[in-house]
Amino acid sequence: MFGQDRNELRQMYIDAWRKVQDKQPLSPLEAQIASVLEDHPEYHKHVRQDAVDSDFMPESGQTNPFLHMGLHLALRDQLKTDRPPGVRQIAEQIRRRATDVHDAEHRMIEALAETLWEAQRDGIAPDEQRYLERLRQLLR
Repeated sequence: MFGQDRNELRQMYIDAWRKVQDKQPLSPLEAQIASVLEDHPEYHKHVRQDAVDSDFMPESGQTNPFLHMGLHLALRDQLKTDRPPGVRQIAEQIRRRATDVHDAEHRMIEALAETLWEAQRDGIAPDEQRYLERLRQLLR
């Protein structure tokens, strides 16, 4: 799923949501996308063909729904594979302390987003140990 073409990635969300609306069968990846979309009804308006080229400006207070949903998908994949090692155990502790699973995911994707932003800024691979430490800080 992960590539460099923004519109191609967004089209995957649009196609998955259209299939949900049309009650068509979903691929495993589309089912994951649909699950995230079901958790975010506020983003349904963005998974339309005419929204594929939309820009979302953080400096204007806008959240990029595709980035946000992508972070949910990335986190869920990390938890399934326990990559980086230990992330699943920390996440389970965070989930137990949270009001609900979705709230816990939002707290964790903030740590993931910060780690990815630093890596992109510095032109290096994400620091997995720093990421795990950020997650551990959520337990304090």
